[in-house]
Amino acid sequence: MIASRFYRHNKISINILVMKILAVSDKIEDIIYTSSIAERLKDIDFIVSCGDLPDSYLEFIVSTLNKPLFYVHGNHHIDTIYSENGVKEGGPEGCINLDSRIIEYKGVIIGGLGGSIRYSEGKYQYTDFEMCMKINRMKPRLYFNRIFKKRYIDILITHSPPYRIQDQDDLPHRGFKCFASFIRKYNPKFLIHGHIHVYGIDNNWMEKAGETKVINAYGFRIIEYE
Repeated sequence: MIASRFYRHNKISINILVMKILAVSDKIEDIIYTSSIAERLKDIDFIVSCGDLPDSYLEFIVSTLNKPLFYVHGNHHIDTIYSENGVKEGGPEGCINLDSRIIEYKGVIIGGLGGSIRYSEGKYQYTDFEMCMKINRMKPRLYFNRIFKKRYIDILITHSPPYRIQDQDDLPHRGFKCFASFIRKYNPKFLIHGHIHVYGIDNNWMEKAGETKVINAYGFRIIEYE
């Protein structure tokens, strides 16, 4: 559901469309994992997942809200799940994997880059150089957007934060330098990430880097996009 806001400036009425985004990451939230979200979050336009959440949790959200869910993998993602129904492989059903991709949904240009900095032999871990190579594969679409859409990208979904922006000093939680460069060069309105666990009310979950709002979606956030 896309809401409208009206502003008056110099006696001219301006109608601004507002979309609501549910962002989730890293932690299962009881307030989300309940059928009551169908009513409480009925005005959500789409969902983004920044990784390290069970497939079943994402499948529940997308089926209950009946809205598109775009996701990237976290560094703890498990590809193969063993259950009483057998072996399940692949990502969450009904959801769209955005890793190394860029799509457009209702006029919003969204891209994704999953994984964390390499600190062990995990599958979804990358050196800064390897992550730069993933960004390079997105460049043709970025420049296509710049030519035909007059902007590169609106929202970048990642698991890890940019280097020195909401990251931490230990290697497993260090951000990517190429994400900081991405912000400076392509100027998305939002970079939404997970990976960094934050608690309490003064947890620095949103920070501006230039014109980009960097948002930590740990647990969940509801974001308004104008």
